[in-house]
Amino acid sequence: MKKYNFWLAVMLIVMASSCVPVRHYEDMKKKFGDCDSEREALKQSNKTLGEQVAELQSQVEELTKKTTMLVNDTSIMGRSYRILTQQYDKINALNDELMKKLKMKNIEMDNESRKLYGELQSLKEDLQVKEDELKKLEKDLNAKKSSLDKLQSQLEEKDKDLIAKSARLMELEAMLSKKDSTVKALKDKVMKALKGFEGQGLTIEQRNGKVYVSMEEKLLFKSGSWVVDPKGQNAIKEIAKVLEQNPDINVMIEGHTDDVPYKGTGGVEDNWDLSAKRATAIVKIITANSKVDPSRLIAAGRSEYLPVDKSKTTEARAKNRRTEIILTPKLDELFKMMESN
Repeated sequence: MKKYNFWLAVMLIVMASSCVPVRHYEDMKKKFGDCDSEREALKQSNKTLGEQVAELQSQVEELTKKTTMLVNDTSIMGRSYRILTQQYDKINALNDELMKKLKMKNIEMDNESRKLYGELQSLKEDLQVKEDELKKLEKDLNAKKSSLDKLQSQLEEKDKDLIAKSARLMELEAMLSKKDSTVKALKDKVMKALKGFEGQGLTIEQRNGKVYVSMEEKLLFKSGSWVVDPKGQNAIKEIAKVLEQNPDINVMIEGHTDDVPYKGTGGVEDNWDLSAKRATAIVKIITANSKVDPSRLIAAGRSEYLPVDKSKTTEARAKNRRTEIILTPKLDELFKMMESN
């Protein structure tokens, strides 16, 4: 309505001024129309702009709120940043302190490492020495083991020899025991055969595996003589019987004198001659009155050099003037065994 009235007023004004040409009127009308269109466009644009302004105002308010919140957050974050900065400074200082300590610790560890390395090298050297010693000991041990094996082998051989020798020794001991028994039996036989001559200057002993028949001078000879008295011949004959019955007995007849120099005649110059003459006289009686093999008999003169009493008394000299018949079992088999051992 307002628009219509506006245009009506305009037409009245134009009509009132009749002096305006029509063409000019048309131009004005056209311009008026253009302006009206432009005005409508501007109104529409203004409306749009108003809406945009309202929207922008809303956005501004929203942004203002966000800005306020950001400011608040920035303030909080600033305080947090300052706190974090302080903490960072503390941490940085602590880190510097720790780095110093770590550096010192590294230095200590480096010194300790060098010390340990030196000790390790020393231990390696000691270990090498010990290893060399161990190898030497092992070599010596192997050599000793070889020697021990050799000795063991030798010992086994010796054990075999020892067993064999033990067997031979037992056999030898048995033979010696048999010999001792034989000697004792021989002594018993001689004592039995000469029983009637006891107390007449005759003694019988068993020693050193032999039988010793010792007859004093008074039983066999007169002083300075080598001729056997009849009583002495009887004793010799009894001994000859025993020897005849025991062919495995060897006989040695030894003549002994005292230390008084001999002053006789008949080719006998001294006690050596006299002792030998007396031993030979005994041998001749045995061979003349028995079947004893002469090869079993030995006559020996010992002169005064084997006394039974070294005193210079009459009694001692009487004991030393004697004839000993030494009876020894034949030990050929025993000697052979001993030689084989």
